[in-house]
Amino acid sequence: MTIKRIESSARMSQAVVANGFVFLAGQVAPDPSNPDVENQTRQVLGEVDRLLALAGTSKSRLLSATIYLADVGDFAAMNRAWESWLAPDSKPARATVEAKMVVPEFRVEIQVVALA
Repeated sequence: MTIKRIESSARMSQAVVANGFVFLAGQVAPDPSNPDVENQTRQVLGEVDRLLALAGTSKSRLLSATIYLADVGDFAAMNRAWESWLAPDSKPARATVEAKMVVPEFRVEIQVVALA
């Protein structure tokens, strides 16, 4: 089996393609200076789109998503961005949890799995 690693660093890869699947690392907003979770979610989803494209796939092939929110009170705002981004026929299995972020400026982190 061939494994392709995308944007690898000493610690991790941003995406791994193996056996017909694409696994993305948790993605955060490239610019977390705006604490608005809807804004940060849109940035994160842009990163998801970019990495899926590098892996040769797209959001239309999502299988699952795990969303981490610094404050579950931001659930509705995150969902506004998520629902406007999501392909209508491609709703993945999804879990959303409240979690303490490693960097306090990050309000949302999203990890996905897609078909290659």
